[in-house]
This record gives sequence, C-alpha cells and structure tokens, in this order.
Amino acid sequence: MTSQTTTVSAYAAPSAKAPLERTTIPRRPVGEFDVLIDIKFAGICHSDIHQARDGWGEGIFPMVPGHEIAGIVTEVGPGVTRFKAGDRVGVGCLVDSCRECENCRAGQEQHCTGGSVGTYNAIGKDGEPTYGGYSQSVVVDENFTVRIPDGLSLDEAAPLLCAGITTYSPLKHWGAGPGKKVAVIGLGGLGHMGVKIAHALGAEVTVLSQSLRKKDDGLKLGADHYYATSDPKTFEELAGSFDVILSTVSAPLDFGAYLGLLRTGGALVNVGAPEEPIALNLFSLIGGNKTLAGSMIGGIAETQEMLDFCAEHGLGAEIELIEASRINEAYERVLASDVRYRFVIDAATI
Repeated sequence: MTSQTTTVSAYAAPSAKAPLERTTIPRRPVGEFDVLIDIKFAGICHSDIHQARDGWGEGIFPMVPGHEIAGIVTEVGPGVTRFKAGDRVGVGCLVDSCRECENCRAGQEQHCTGGSVGTYNAIGKDGEPTYGGYSQSVVVDENFTVRIPDGLSLDEAAPLLCAGITTYSPLKHWGAGPGKKVAVIGLGGLGHMGVKIAHALGAEVTVLSQSLRKKDDGLKLGADHYYATSDPKTFEELAGSFDVILSTVSAPLDFGAYLGLLRTGGALVNVGAPEEPIALNLFSLIGGNKTLAGSMIGGIAETQEMLDFCAEHGLGAEIELIEASRINEAYERVLASDVRYRFVIDAATI
C-alpha cells in the first residue's frame, strides 16, 4: 500500500482566467478504503471552464479541473471490498460526503447537507484542496468510485460521469419513457447525451436548438424532430406539446416562451447553469400547473445505474480525443460551440 504522498503531472489553472499549464500536484497516500486510479481519459465539461474562470464564484487555485474520469485501478487499500487492481472504473463530480445526513442515506450524496466534496475546486476532509482529472492519477474512496462496464470504451465512457448522469437523472425522475414527449434544449456536451438517453428510455424526442446546423446529427443521435428556436414559428407550432423539457444550455433563456411549450402539468428542468440570474413572469408557471425545476448530477448508486443502462443500450459519448497541450484551445472551442460533442483528454499526454 502506498504509504506516502506521491507527486504526479497535471494541468492546472494557476489563477482565475489564466491559461492552464502543465505542473505537478500531490496525491495522498492510499488509505484503508481508497483506490488508486491510473487515469486514462478525462472529459472537458463546460463547468470546468466556469470554475477555472471564477464564473460561479471564487475558486481555489491552482485548480486542476476534471470530473469526468475514466481509468484503471492500480492499487487498493486493505479495507476495499468493491474493487481490485485491473478494474475499469470512473469518478464523477463527487469524492466524498458526510454519509450520515438524510440525503446521503437516501443515495443523494450530491445534496449532502453536511457538505459534499467536489472532485476538484473543493476542500477535502483532510483540509487539503481536491484536484481533478486533468492529471495522471487520483486516489478516491471506494464508495465514490463506480465501475465502467466492459461494453463501454473508457474514452467514450468518461463524459458519462457528468454529462451522462446529469441528463439521465432528471429524465428518469420526470418520467421520460414510452408515450412521453421530451424536448432537449441545446445539442452540446450535455444535450447530445440527453437525446441519446431519452430515446433509449422510449420517449419521443425533439431537439430545440438555435439553428438547424446540427439537425442531421440530432436525428442520427435519436431525435425524432429538430426545430430552430431562432424561428418564432417554432414556439407557435410547438405550444403545449411537451411533457418534459430538459434545458442543457448555460445561457439565460426566455423561460416564459419555453414554458409555453409544455403541456398542462409539464416540467421544464434545468441542468445548465447560467452565470447570470434569470427573470420570470410567474403567470407562465401558474397557467397550466407547470413546474420549473433543477437537477444536479445524481447520487453514486444512480451513476452506476446510468453506466449500466448506457452499456446495455450501447450509449457512449460522441467525443473528440485531444492531447493535453490542446486544453486551452478546447476551452475556447467549447465556448464557441465548436465541438461535437465532448472533448476528452488522453491522459497519457499529460
């Protein structure tokens, strides 16, 4: 068992809004219930950019982003029962929680009232900053590690640890399935997985995108319909159509207009998190008993459920594999919506 802190290569933002650069970071010794993971691939999530640029509040620097981690177990602590060396595993947005509150006991660790610990940009229970997946390896408690089924390649599985669970959880919660009409706003890193998962769940799926530029992609991914939101006729034609609308975009929307697309009792669920506050006329909710909701990732057990579901249905992310030296370029391309549909870092290049 590794009894000493190790030093590994990583890419970090030295300060807010600064370009990421190659550096080294410490990794804690492998504890009794820890697994040491040799990181093979790490997805680039839009939230990495928000946090590295202080978009969601003051960050902890230097910051090593990355919470879409796929790799191989190379060592386990003596108390570990779930994993062994050689296992294919993943780590998502959380690496710890209080484990005692009502939410943790219910498998909702992401809503831990005692304070969950993020995979990066957080302070662990040891008082040290957490560093994410843009690195060679990571040490994680076995209870916050999930198994990647053999049916999924590690590179295409990495984005599922955030983009997959972030869309799977609300679609399941709000009843996406046969006989239901689901709309996905935005066909990006989150949205493309939302389309795949909603289709696999059996729902009738519509993509609502600013333009028809990605229409062919959307239909190939499983959408039944594709509309441009830049066309005012879209909101007239689709009024009162949907049971569930999943918004994956991180820009403020005209929520009144989108709520008008819901059936009576329908729900507009946000998984994208704009940095700016939104304005809302509550009559757009009151009329039709509609719900404006939010959803944040999912618990560890549900993340495993999602991975098993994706393996069963052959759902990996659509990725563009890059070398670590291209991370800053990738950030700019994400902001320009110029990726189809998730950048994944080859950790061997870190």
